[in-house]
Order: sequence, then C-alpha cells, then structure tokens
Amino acid sequence: MQEILERSRYYSDMFADNDPEKILKYFLKQYSDSITLATSFGAEDQVLTHMAVSIDPKVEIFTLDTGRLPEETYKVWEKTERRYGIKIKPFVPDQESLEQLILQQGINGFYDSIEKRKRCCKIRKIDSLTRALKNKEAWITGLRREQSVTRIGANIVEYDEAFGLLKVNPLIEWSTDQVWDYIKKHNIPYNELHDIGYPSIGCAPCTRAVKEGEDLRSGRWWWESPEHKECGLHLKKSAE
Repeated sequence: MQEILERSRYYSDMFADNDPEKILKYFLKQYSDSITLATSFGAEDQVLTHMAVSIDPKVEIFTLDTGRLPEETYKVWEKTERRYGIKIKPFVPDQESLEQLILQQGINGFYDSIEKRKRCCKIRKIDSLTRALKNKEAWITGLRREQSVTRIGANIVEYDEAFGLLKVNPLIEWSTDQVWDYIKKHNIPYNELHDIGYPSIGCAPCTRAVKEGEDLRSGRWWWESPEHKECGLHLKKSAE
C-alpha cells in the first residue's frame, strides 16, 4: 500500500502540467498489460476513449452494464465500437445476487433509502467493477474536479485504497467547455441525452435532466443530499 501511495504522489508531481494525452501515453506504455480504461459512455469517457485508441488501438476498455442503462447509452456504445473498430468488454451483475436484491427490496427499492440505493449500486456496479479490476495495477477514469463536491479533492493520479491500485484521472482539471470542444473538434460520438439536459448519465431510473445553473451531478440520485451522490466507485474506503 505505501509503495503505491508514494508512486501516486510521484506521478501527480510528474504530470503537474496536466496534459491528458501525455498522461495516457505514459501509463498505457508503462502498464500496458495491467491497465484498463473504464467507460460509462459519458462525454469525458468518450474523449478518453478517442485519445487512448489513438495511442494504442488495442487498449483494454470496459463498461459496467447494470441492466438498467438508458437506451441512448446502448446506442452510443454501439456507435463507439463501430467508429473505432473496437470491442468494449461488458461486466454485468451476478445473476443470483441481483435476483435476491429484487426479491428483497423490489425492482425500485433504491428510492426508499440511501442504504437500499447503495446496496443496489454495490450489486449492479461495485461488485462488477471489482471483477473488472482484478489483477490490474491501474485504471483510467473520466473524473473531473468540476463535476461535484465529492470530487473536488481528486488528483491526476491517486492511490485507490478501495481497490488497491492506481487510479489515473487525465481530465481531472478540464472544464466542461474543454471536454465539449474536444468532442466537436474530433467529431466524437456522444450520448444523445447530453443534448437534452443530462450532463451526467447513469442508470435510467436514477438519472434525470438538470436545470441551467444546477450542479453537474444534481440529476444523479436527485432525492439524496449532494454529499451522498456517489455510487461507491470513486469513494475513498474511509468514506464508504
């Protein structure tokens, strides 16, 4: 743990200029057989997919198919694979665990309490992510500090104590305008829901459009207070 923590600090200092493509190029080479890119097909992830595939066409990319994603997300998934000639590896919930979840708290039980919502996220997302990151030394994410109050303290490279590996956040300091300027410049496919007020997109029943001026993630789990608006994928172990 201490060694990985020290490495994360070293890398954060090393890439203080925050050039995303430079960061990706280094880590895709340095950890070529033990690094993976996580995508939920949001705007940031589409930018990273474009950059990563341009650097290494064989880069490993995975997604968590919770079984409750919007149809628009599946459409951009298909468009992305066609555009770049790649296959994105899906990780789905354990069948038995999911069946028990629905039997015990109902199909939409996550609305009833934070505890039930977190249990749903654990089975549909966190358990799948644990399998996706098995035997990996690093994973790449589309986190940006601007996204929410829970991400303000994130760094370019971090020690992910929950999963015991390095977490690389190449776009951590990018603004929303930078993300969309890049998408438009390179004609990158993106989720159509972004055009109708969805800056952050997760499962369909847990995501809604936001009003102008609202927090970028205010449409996620909108019935909860801001400090709880994480599914657990990017929370530090002590905060879970």
